[in-house]
Amino acid sequence: MSPSKLDSTDSFGHEEASVSCSKPENGCVDSLSIFHSEKAVEELLQQTPVAGMDEHLIEFSEALRTVAKALRRAAEGKASAQAEAAEWKRRYELERTRNIQMERKGNNNCEMVQHWWIRSSLDNAMDMLRIMLPCLFFWEVGKEQNKRIAEARMAEQFSAEKNGDIDCERVKNSDNQSMLQNESNEYSETGCMKHGIWSHEVLRDRESDSNSNADRNKIMRKASFKLSWWCNGENGDQHKHDIVSFERGNITTAERSSKQISLKWESDPQTVLILTKPNSVSVRILCVQMVRWLRERKKLNVYVEPRVKVELVAESSNFSYVQTWKDDSEISHLHMKVDLVITLGGDGTVLWAASMFKGPVPPIVPFSLGSLGFMTPFHSEHFKDCLDSVLRGPISITLRHRLLCRVVRDAAKNEYETEEPFLVLNEVTIDRGISSYLTNLECYCDNSFVTCVQGDGLILSTTSGSTAYSLAAGGSMVHPQVPGILFTPICPHSLSFRPLILPEHVTVRIMVPFNSRSPAWASFDGKDRKLLAAGDALLCSMAPWPVPTACQVDSTNDFLRSIHDGLHWNLRKTQSFDGPRDRDL
Repeated sequence: MSPSKLDSTDSFGHEEASVSCSKPENGCVDSLSIFHSEKAVEELLQQTPVAGMDEHLIEFSEALRTVAKALRRAAEGKASAQAEAAEWKRRYELERTRNIQMERKGNNNCEMVQHWWIRSSLDNAMDMLRIMLPCLFFWEVGKEQNKRIAEARMAEQFSAEKNGDIDCERVKNSDNQSMLQNESNEYSETGCMKHGIWSHEVLRDRESDSNSNADRNKIMRKASFKLSWWCNGENGDQHKHDIVSFERGNITTAERSSKQISLKWESDPQTVLILTKPNSVSVRILCVQMVRWLRERKKLNVYVEPRVKVELVAESSNFSYVQTWKDDSEISHLHMKVDLVITLGGDGTVLWAASMFKGPVPPIVPFSLGSLGFMTPFHSEHFKDCLDSVLRGPISITLRHRLLCRVVRDAAKNEYETEEPFLVLNEVTIDRGISSYLTNLECYCDNSFVTCVQGDGLILSTTSGSTAYSLAAGGSMVHPQVPGILFTPICPHSLSFRPLILPEHVTVRIMVPFNSRSPAWASFDGKDRKLLAAGDALLCSMAPWPVPTACQVDSTNDFLRSIHDGLHWNLRKTQSFDGPRDRDL
């Protein structure tokens, strides 16, 4: 054997001795205890290699480093899993304790009632019956009187219809027409229409039935109208249902209508509300001209904001007839007084007008005095002709759907214990705010898990808001009368996260999980920001009160014109006619 081989063999033997033995006075240590300890592995890796170490020892050291990394990752994963499990266990115990307390409270109430009933004697029961019987007797008498009064009113109404006082045709022969009548009765008790969606009674709150007679007189003075489907062709102004037929096992649809909506006044409008964009000289001048024209030529009552009335009175004392409101409590009753809303500004003014009405919204006529104007088809230069056409009717209407958003805190007992709801016409945005961490959001659709958003945030948009923030985040442009909820992520940290369009009937639930590094912030149409801490949730569903906006032509024409003029959609120079061509076949 050569001396070089002897040297290498000796060096390898010395290395093994250094590995398997510690200090001489302590004796040798078991090698398995070294490999089971991550610290020992790292110390072993930090030792300076012997000059004669071969390639096998180098590979062995690399394997040891890999094992050390795996051990470290396993320890971190175990710690994270234990922390998350402890948090969920804490929530489970808290919910369990809360349910037990509620059950005990209910059992205690039942026991108290049971003990009271046992302690009560037959004499007490007879006394109660003596008191209740006269009450029941008078209640039955009053019920019978109310029934007679209702029958008398129905007889008077029938006689009035016979004399021509009420011009309303009764349609009961067709199943389609009866279905429309049933749908309209959900909103109105007295509305009567033909091929209609709803009448002006949709602008009444359900709580207004308990108001005084004076309030009812004010409601009756409002201008009445009805919305109906219409389509172009031979059967104009007639609603066509999608008839599903089953022939030879095949499902087909026929007579699909264009679903355009038309508004027809049944009585002349009397009151107009004008909302303007602030700090604009051109808007102020137009407002003065419009108020004077509506009052002098059309004999209409005009409402404006308190700020605008101060400006009008400061310019001329002749504007003293202009009406306004004093506090926010009067704003909630504006829909009972106003027949028509006119906005002078851009899309932001339309959003402001919609936010003033927490329930039903009167028809809105938006004039374009802003930047883009996706929802403002009318031009201010011809406001007299436009308003003449609108007041005369009928006009096309776009029903813009709104989102009803509710914040549910972690401490809430159930999902019905929420804060004051928000009505959103464009979108609700959940973002990370000033935090530098990614937003972590768990998303559910009707209790079905959708995904976990990790990025800058999420946008839940209406189809009217599809050309706003959602478009800038990569969402699709959708016709405003398509009922749906746009689900658009903001800068997601994933290449496969694409936007969704959900149906209108679902409820979207966005929750901040407990393992999130930072809270989230929710904003509603760009304002009213709310902090969402860990465990808080945001519920979004379609609101029952859409925003009706007047169209210049119809909803489809106005939508296409807005994306062409506002966004220059698919604007490109036409290919030159000259040049090479395909050879004739």
